[in-house]
Amino acid sequence: MTTLSVPARPERDASLRPVPWRQMAWVAWRQHRFALTGVAALLGALAVYVWIVGRHLHHAYATACHPVGSLACAMNFTGRYGITGIFVSVALQAVPPLIGAFAGAPVLARELETGTFRYAWTQAFGRWRWAVAKLVLLAVAVAAAAEAFSLLFSWYNQPFFAAGYVIPLSTRVFDLHGIAFAAWTLAAFAIGVLAGMLIRRVVPAIAATLAVYAGLALATTVYLREHYMAPLVTSRLNLPGSAWVVNQWYAKDGTFAFPARGSQFVSAVTRLCPQNSPVSPAQCLSRHGYTQWSAYQPGSRFWPFQWIEGGWLLALSVLLIAAAVWLVRRRAA
Repeated sequence: MTTLSVPARPERDASLRPVPWRQMAWVAWRQHRFALTGVAALLGALAVYVWIVGRHLHHAYATACHPVGSLACAMNFTGRYGITGIFVSVALQAVPPLIGAFAGAPVLARELETGTFRYAWTQAFGRWRWAVAKLVLLAVAVAAAAEAFSLLFSWYNQPFFAAGYVIPLSTRVFDLHGIAFAAWTLAAFAIGVLAGMLIRRVVPAIAATLAVYAGLALATTVYLREHYMAPLVTSRLNLPGSAWVVNQWYAKDGTFAFPARGSQFVSAVTRLCPQNSPVSPAQCLSRHGYTQWSAYQPGSRFWPFQWIEGGWLLALSVLLIAAAVWLVRRRAA
């Protein structure tokens, strides 16, 4: 009698105990150590660069920016390091989608594409426990690494905040600070996992992850984030330096007249204000009865915004990972 023809023995199979979770964690590490090492290498290299440049930033700020608004501060600090700060923050925006695409998308897609899931899902551990162990371990690892890097980047950006070169609520740096960076990295990973489970091929899943993440990040930056809390409205021209202005418009006699930017504003200034007028366009329009109104989010709302954004991204990530686990349970091996 061959091994394949041995009859099943239910009384023996029922007595088998499931594989412990810690052993599955070890298996997950063995399977995905290269992806985790890649995440650590990427964030580690960026951390070394940010730390080296950050030391020069802090030294230049301490030397030149006393007082903050001095000409020496503008020339020797913001003028020298400002472009570097913009470049670094823009480059770091690509880190979460790259982690999601190259560490998240292949987790399930590679098993499905190569067919090895037929072996993995028939082991004593069980398919849903197999999926949960892999996904939770990897999700916690990438989120923890991203949060550690975010703390370093917050230290790096402190001189720019102190000099007033950038505000904490700026769309360029908001999602790189606090808990938002870890939350966006976790969301990118979850998007990649679900894309891999749905598409079942690695390369298309990577492309889908990048596209979905880009759409979600753009919608959040342009439309959603400014509505986390109702903005404050004022007619003062001198807003706080840390304020995030989300909208400005002109009104006359309590009625909306035109936006503070765009063709209507230019047309009104051209029609009402002389070309060589010694006053600013805002002062000129004020003399003709127009009042400028501003809707803004104060800088004190940085942490409430962080918790709101981090909260819904965490909920989304849990939902996406749960959907992937549910699909693993439903899919026939």
